Amino acid sequence: MTIRRLPDSTINRIAAGEVVERPASAVKELVENAIDAGAKRIDVVLRDGGRSLIAVTDDGRGMTPDELALAVERHATSKLNGDDLTNIVTLGFRGEALPSIGAVSRMTLTSRPPDAAEAWSLHMEAGDKHPPEPAAHPAGTRIEVRDLFYATPARLKFLKTERTEYGAALDTVRRLAMAHPEIAFSLSDGNRTSLRLGPAQGDLFQRRIDRLGAIMGRDFADNAVPIDAEREGIRLTGFVGLPTFNRGNAQMQYAFVNGRPVRDKLFSGAVRGAYADFLAHDRHPVLALFLEVPAEAVDVNVHPAKAEVRFRDAGLVRGLIVGAIKHALADAGHRASTTVSQAALGAFAAHSGAIAGYRASSAYAYPQRGLAEQAAAYQAPLPETGGPSARVDMPGPAAMPEPARDYPLGVARGQLHGTYVIAQTDDGIVVVDQHAAHERLVYERMKTQLADTGVARQMLLLPEVVELDEPAVARLVDRAEELAELGLALESFGPGAVVVRETPALLGDCDIGGLVRDLADDLAELDQTLALKERMEAVCSTMACHGSVRAGRRLNVEEMNALLRQMEATPHSGQCNHGRPTYVELKLADIERLFGRR
Repeated sequence: MTIRRLPDSTINRIAAGEVVERPASAVKELVENAIDAGAKRIDVVLRDGGRSLIAVTDDGRGMTPDELALAVERHATSKLNGDDLTNIVTLGFRGEALPSIGAVSRMTLTSRPPDAAEAWSLHMEAGDKHPPEPAAHPAGTRIEVRDLFYATPARLKFLKTERTEYGAALDTVRRLAMAHPEIAFSLSDGNRTSLRLGPAQGDLFQRRIDRLGAIMGRDFADNAVPIDAEREGIRLTGFVGLPTFNRGNAQMQYAFVNGRPVRDKLFSGAVRGAYADFLAHDRHPVLALFLEVPAEAVDVNVHPAKAEVRFRDAGLVRGLIVGAIKHALADAGHRASTTVSQAALGAFAAHSGAIAGYRASSAYAYPQRGLAEQAAAYQAPLPETGGPSARVDMPGPAAMPEPARDYPLGVARGQLHGTYVIAQTDDGIVVVDQHAAHERLVYERMKTQLADTGVARQMLLLPEVVELDEPAVARLVDRAEELAELGLALESFGPGAVVVRETPALLGDCDIGGLVRDLADDLAELDQTLALKERMEAVCSTMACHGSVRAGRRLNVEEMNALLRQMEATPHSGQCNHGRPTYVELKLADIERLFGRR
């Protein structure tokens, strides 16, 4: 077959296949153009999931008739300074979006600069461009894309349902709205508005958390800690969720580089590394991270969709992300997510139909929450009066001279089922899972000892022999030196057993057989090319689980209060090593509402 040059219309449709994969891709390109144009408000309308209409209206700088005609030509852009591809400071720069979209649809551009007397409109159909004509339009630009992919029927057949395509466009606009909280956004299908965001106010962090809360939910805003770290000219900001505020997939993880939403493996890997110490492998944190990198240190010209980036120093970026997240979580201390207590209250409420019925039938109108607290304070007995009170003092396990208000987790009042410690705080109660809490405490102390001086060991009076299968024995013996550094001294005892002579002192009187068997199983799953020090979290977690206070063990008041005080002083004690909460806090006002008192 003779080599020939393809016609321009075919070239444009081929290029459009890379840039415009689906309606959401067109929405992304058009909204990014509006952001680059300095818009303060961007409105998006989709019909039939974007098949029949995509309309993007902004109040940006607008375009003159000559600029309109040039904007729909391939590789025509105002966003590059000459031919310098190492200093890209805008979202768009390739000059492909408008001609690619126009090549596979019926597109109309209407625009007016703020200082122009009239607007101009240009129509483009399947790549054929018509000359600009005068039009009526306020300052800014409106782009209407009709009958998307009508010129490429094969691509049209691969589109998903209207709801799916609309959802993908909604996700695209949300991501861009997160990155630019100073801009107002809206998205509708012509009848119903799915997204309406006003411009956020305040400083950078206030604007971001307000915008993230509006998109990701108020629960995220209530259970996220701020990130602000800088290293060698690279700055990382944003918010990360507490470990107990997690999801079953990574859909609620958002990453941005210089205001550009990206889906990058480096980010996801760094996040997994930062949370590996706090979450089970099948749970995922919720977060939004914003990376500001000098333009010359990042390459955004990797793919036409511009969703992937490459960093000049990927190790530096990964280290910054991991270190910043771990530092922020450590600063959160023993804090656990508020959704834990909300879930507990929801479980109570699900069984409180009688209370709901009583409320519905009662003629008494309960006051609003703020008034209820004031009324309760007014009716409380005066301090130090010694007067009569209607309160019945229930006998407790022991007198607690210290006031609850002095401690965030309160003072212990009792133990239930040998598993849960009940503490009274200044304004509620705390229920602690003693095994999960102590497991985290032992784990953190083991890590600290290992990093500082090595884990202290205790010699067994009588060495313990643990029988295993031969492969398990081989795995343990191969790693005996590394296990010794972690406080566990063992050696082979024939082909099917090991003898344990020393154990970590922190574990106390633990189930040595169960510990050794679990470690053998862990070693079977770990990458054999990695040293145990590199997988210290997994090994220490297994040891901590066997050395913690077991469920069913009776604790006295001193032991319960010692556990609470250690939790308050230990970072990450709000969740166990698997990301489950170690305690649930219930406010007094919430408890009283459960009983219909408020």
